Amino acid sequence: MRKFLAIDVGGTFTKYAVVTGARSFKILKRDKIPTERKSHEDFLISLTNIFKANEDVEGLALSMPGLIDTEQGVCISSGLLDFSNGHCLAEELQNMCGVPVTVENDANCAALAEVKSGRLTDVKDAFVLVFGSSVGGAFIHNREIYRGAHHCAGEVAFTLKSIDATMNEENIYGKDLSAVAFQRHCAEILGLPPEDVTGEMIFNLINDNDDDMLEALYKFAHGVAVKIFNLQMLFDPKRFALGGGISEQQSFIDAVQDKIDELRRNALPYLPRPEVVACKYHNDANLLGALYRHLRK
Repeated sequence: MRKFLAIDVGGTFTKYAVVTGARSFKILKRDKIPTERKSHEDFLISLTNIFKANEDVEGLALSMPGLIDTEQGVCISSGLLDFSNGHCLAEELQNMCGVPVTVENDANCAALAEVKSGRLTDVKDAFVLVFGSSVGGAFIHNREIYRGAHHCAGEVAFTLKSIDATMNEENIYGKDLSAVAFQRHCAEILGLPPEDVTGEMIFNLINDNDDDMLEALYKFAHGVAVKIFNLQMLFDPKRFALGGGISEQQSFIDAVQDKIDELRRNALPYLPRPEVVACKYHNDANLLGALYRHLRK
């Protein structure tokens, strides 16, 4: 039985799984650790330690945020892990672990998983949005990742929020419309420290029809719907798939659908209504897509 190690580096946690299978994947074990953000050397050691605890694998598939040259295995730029900018992570980890290593952008990984066996198996063109510490994006064209001339196609997190915005961290889409930003806003409404407020707590209140949390959800969903509508006009995909842990909440998907309908009512009649679904694999999409990318290399 062939086994591989898939690692998904996030802003808060680094998740990993030992996965088997080629046509369909099965997760044999999984766990997570806090993401190492002190230095590049410490970051590599943290990943190597995961490998050492799972040495009976024949390859390592890495998913991480940032602009990634996946053919060369190079992290061009990663805002969350800027100490790794310019490093050939695939080569460095391969030297440390002794197995083949691939590196791919996290949103691209989610998109690949959905194209292989998720909600995008039947379409040629699609867009994936993943909500976590920031907002990941990936454009699928003819069932392949469209990367662009500088490996930054789909990077919606760095788009400006308004036409009069100046370019800084406060004015980019990923700052205010990530799942973490939504959670932080809900904590502020509840008068609690952000670390004391969980997604489960928020959506329990939403599902109990708490007025304040519902208002926060629909404000967040409006921002998501506006971005989707703009992307529909720019790329005209057949379908949007929304990922990240928040996509497991049907009330989030319903709120986005409601806001799209609201926008669509005032649109020109010949403009298409964006088709939106939740990613099949939710929080596992990055792990499985990273392995799919590894097996295709």
